[in-house]
Amino acid sequence: MNYETLFGFVLATSVLAISPGPDNIYVLMQSITNGRKYGLATVFGLITGCLIHTTLVAFGVSAIIKQNDNLFFAIKFLGAAYLLFLAYKVYKSDVKVALSSDSVPEKSMWQLFKQGFIMNVLNPKVSIFFLAFFPGFLFSDSLSTVTQFYVLGLFFMATSFIVFSTIAILAGFISDYLKHSKSIGVVLKWLQIIVFIGIAIFIFCSEK
Repeated sequence: MNYETLFGFVLATSVLAISPGPDNIYVLMQSITNGRKYGLATVFGLITGCLIHTTLVAFGVSAIIKQNDNLFFAIKFLGAAYLLFLAYKVYKSDVKVALSSDSVPEKSMWQLFKQGFIMNVLNPKVSIFFLAFFPGFLFSDSLSTVTQFYVLGLFFMATSFIVFSTIAILAGFISDYLKHSKSIGVVLKWLQIIVFIGIAIFIFCSEK
């Protein structure tokens, strides 16, 4: 078992989870508007939805890996290309983080859990991202590919849960910091670009 690969996976996941995006901004605004426990309910919904995407990718990709070397190479190539595309989108995006609680309606904790879950499950980009992200981080010669995908999925969920929960708990402080800091947006933007490019190269160079 290659623990360095798992550590690299967790590190990359942490950077991507911290970087401002639709999910963590949504968690931040729910926490500011409704309170910490409502933000945490949203986090639980979002993270639970990852189980569905992990299952789809685990069984689909593992079958391809077993059956055909050329198809596996195609997945690596397309995955690396997709990550480079994401890096380009981040490069072209605005570094400013827009925070406004005016458009965040108040909902119950159960409603927020369901909404977070549905938001995640119905977002095909999550499965596409997992498809691009996971194959390069297979870490064991003895464990089955399906098992390794589930382990990576659980690590991804645990890491994202810790980051998103911290955002929910420290919502007020984080909001004030983002509003007043001029440099944090630029730092997170380029950190995200570097991570996407680095993972793309790592995945493309990885062996079956």
